Amino acid sequence: MIEIDEKIVSLDLLRECFACDLGQCRGICCVEGDSGAPLDIEEVDILEEEWENYAPYMTEEGRRAVEEQGFMVVDTDGDYTTPLVDDAACAYAFEENGTTYCAIERAYREGRCSFQKPISCHLYPIRVTRFRNGSVGLNYHRWAVCGSARECGKRLGLPVYKGLKEPIIRAFGEDFYRQLELAEEMLKDAK
Repeated sequence: MIEIDEKIVSLDLLRECFACDLGQCRGICCVEGDSGAPLDIEEVDILEEEWENYAPYMTEEGRRAVEEQGFMVVDTDGDYTTPLVDDAACAYAFEENGTTYCAIERAYREGRCSFQKPISCHLYPIRVTRFRNGSVGLNYHRWAVCGSARECGKRLGLPVYKGLKEPIIRAFGEDFYRQLELAEEMLKDAK
């Protein structure tokens, strides 16, 4: 672990390789799991404000899940998460040609929504932990369904943080990203 800008960062973000391989995994991360994607409380308000912009991209079951459960649910750990359809797929997900996509992100890419998608989804496989003392931890989450992403990252020689440059900058800023680059260089020099 290293500390950058008062954030505790797992060295796995610099050492391990990862690059999403949607052609192989088919978006299974939006379908598998025991709860929805983590949400920040501010994102819940945004999801409600943007509803009419991304709802047309959702499945009927997904819209019904949001109408019945709300824009977020509280999981067994007490965290805010996206609602699920039948305890499986994220309510905001839809399938097209055998691949699962995010309705919010599709609406964003088509210029119909100002919100890209929940930051936890954008940052995955980085998981952000907020501690009671106010500090933040960034960890690499290993999930069996992402085996093809680890293989793709190895083929490309792409460390986790480099594959997630855009969401890291979105969440923590360009200076934080530059400090990750410097930390990687220092690790290489130390070998």
